[in-house]
Amino acid sequence: MMDRRAFSRSVLTGLVSVGGFMLLVPSTEARVYMTPSEAKKLFWGDETVTPISLTLTKKQRDDIKAASGIRVRAGKMGVWKTESGGWFVLDAVIGKHEFIDYAVALDASGAVKAIEILVYREGYGDAVVSPKWRAQFHGQNHSKILNLDKEIMNISGATMSCRHVTEGINRLLQMWALVFSNI
Repeated sequence: MMDRRAFSRSVLTGLVSVGGFMLLVPSTEARVYMTPSEAKKLFWGDETVTPISLTLTKKQRDDIKAASGIRVRAGKMGVWKTESGGWFVLDAVIGKHEFIDYAVALDASGAVKAIEILVYREGYGDAVVSPKWRAQFHGQNHSKILNLDKEIMNISGATMSCRHVTEGINRLLQMWALVFSNI
């Protein structure tokens, strides 16, 4: 039979072990910066924005991957078309381990008008939320693939987030050229 002191020491040792382990686990509380509705209003004001029911075919997904170098994970897209011919698109990419939800406004010619990070779930690397970093995409279109450390500057400590958001924008720009522009 274990006496009270031995029992207390074993419980304390267990708690210290678990507590020490918990210090090694980064916090992954999601930070919500904006809702899709707020982004839509920010990008397009009071302009009429109509939802488009869009499910990409396997051929379209394959063509987008060939053009952008980035796999299209889902065939169903959150896409809206504006009365002026612009586009509002919701997308998500993996940061380092968790998804980054973002919204993009493309003008009628398919150029990036704006990008906003909606939800960031990583414990670090959220520098992609910076307006200065996101502004690098403004005016970019499908005519060239954007490269991290060339057209788009990298941010130390947020490399994976920078890389994957850049890849996501490349994928959406090619999607505009191959699919949206024909709708």
